[in-house]
Amino acid sequence: MADQQQSDTAPSWWSRPAVPAAAAGAEPGPEAEPGAGSDPAAAPVPHASVPGPRYDPWGERPLQVADQGKAPGGRGIRLRHAVALSLGTALLAGGIGGWLGVLAERQSSTRLELPQAAVESKGRAPESVAGIAATALPGVVTLHVRGSGGSGTGTGFVLDEQGHILTNNHVVSDAKDITVTFSTGESVTAELVGRDGGYDLAVVKVEGVRGLQPLSLGNSENVKVGDPVVAIGAPFDLSNTVTAGIISATGRPITAGGDKGDGSDISYVDALQTDAPINPGNSGGPLLDAKARVIGINSAIRGADAGGDGDERAKQSGSIGLGFAIPVNQGKRVAEELIRTGHATHPVIGVTLDMEYTGDGARVATKGEGGKPAVTADGPGARAGIQGGDVITKVDGVRVHGGDELVIKIRAHRPGDPLTLTVLRDGRERTLELVLGSANGS
Repeated sequence: MADQQQSDTAPSWWSRPAVPAAAAGAEPGPEAEPGAGSDPAAAPVPHASVPGPRYDPWGERPLQVADQGKAPGGRGIRLRHAVALSLGTALLAGGIGGWLGVLAERQSSTRLELPQAAVESKGRAPESVAGIAATALPGVVTLHVRGSGGSGTGTGFVLDEQGHILTNNHVVSDAKDITVTFSTGESVTAELVGRDGGYDLAVVKVEGVRGLQPLSLGNSENVKVGDPVVAIGAPFDLSNTVTAGIISATGRPITAGGDKGDGSDISYVDALQTDAPINPGNSGGPLLDAKARVIGINSAIRGADAGGDGDERAKQSGSIGLGFAIPVNQGKRVAEELIRTGHATHPVIGVTLDMEYTGDGARVATKGEGGKPAVTADGPGARAGIQGGDVITKVDGVRVHGGDELVIKIRAHRPGDPLTLTVLRDGRERTLELVLGSANGS
C-alpha cells in the first residue's frame, strides 16, 4: 500500500510517456483493454502543455534541436540573399568609384599646364645673327640653272633696284635658262648680263619685280681676322640657309676651276677665309659682317682628302670649316664693269711667267708664247725694268711663293694701281716700282 501511494503522488513532469506493451515485447493482456478494471488514477497522463516531441534520455539518441516555427532551409536562403546583395552593392560601388576616378583624371588632365615662357617680342638686336639674317634675307636669291650639262643651284644677292644680281661665274657659265627665287617664294626668269671666269663673278638681271631690297656693300679692307660673319645661301638647294662663324684668315691665295684644261676657266682669288659652314649651293651668296653689310662673295670650299692607294684621292663634298669668299671690293669693281660693258678688265704687269718653276717666288720666263719676248715691249713690266729670268719674291712687301700667288696678288688690285715689286736677279734683290696695265677678261 505504501508503494502504491508513493506512485500515486509522484509529480506529473516525472512520468515517462506510456510505452505500448507491444513495444516492450509483452503480449497484450486483459488489463490493456480500455475500461477493463483499469484505475483512472493510475493511468499515465501525458503532459498537455508541451506540444511535439520531448527529450528522451533513454532513446536511441538525443533529440536534435530544431528551429521551431520556420520553414526548412529558410536560413540558408537568407544567407545567400545577403551575400548576393553584398556583392551587388560592392560591384555598384566599384563601378561608381571607377567612373568618378576616370572623370577626375580627365578633369585633372585638362587642367595640366607645364611651365612655359610667355610670348615675347620677335625682334632681335640688329648685330645678332638673327638680326643680320632678318635684314639680309629679303635681298638674297636662289638661282636654278639649266644648261647643256644638266641643272644646278646657286645663290646671289640684289645689287640695285634695277634688278641686277651678283653671283659666281661657275653658277651660270653653262646656263641656258636661269630662274631666280626670292625669299618670299616668288620666282622669275633672269637674263645673263655678263660674266668673268678669271674673277669667278657674274651678273644676271630680273625684270618687273617690285620691292627689291639691295644689300649694303661693306669694305673688305676693314675686315680683320676674328671678325664675326654670317653666310646666307642655298646649300644642296636648301634656300635661305643661314650659318655663322668668323673670319679665320685674310689674303688667302686660292685658285679654282680649271676643268677645261687650257687655264681659261681658272679663277684667281685673294680670298677671305671663314669657318662659317658653306656647301655646294652657297656659291655666289653673301658673306656679311656684324652690320649686315656684304664683305665677300662665297665662292669655294676646301675639301678633306680622303686618302687612298696610289694616286686615288677623294674630296669631301661638305664643309669642313674652310670656306673662301671673294673680297667685296674686288666684287664691286667687277660687277660695275659687267653691268656697264658686259666684260671685266684685269690688271696686268705685261710679263709671261714660268709656271713650271718650282723654286720660291714667281719666275719670269725667258721666252713668251710663239717665240715672242717674255716681257711685253713697252708694257708695265718693261717700263719698271723687269727682265726675263727675274724671280719676283714680294709684292708690296708681301712674299709670294709661286706664279699663282703673284697673279692673285696682282688681280687684287685695279688697273692703274701702283705696285712695289721685289725681284731677285743674279743673286741680288732689287726693288722695282710698277703701274698696273689693263687687259680684257673673259
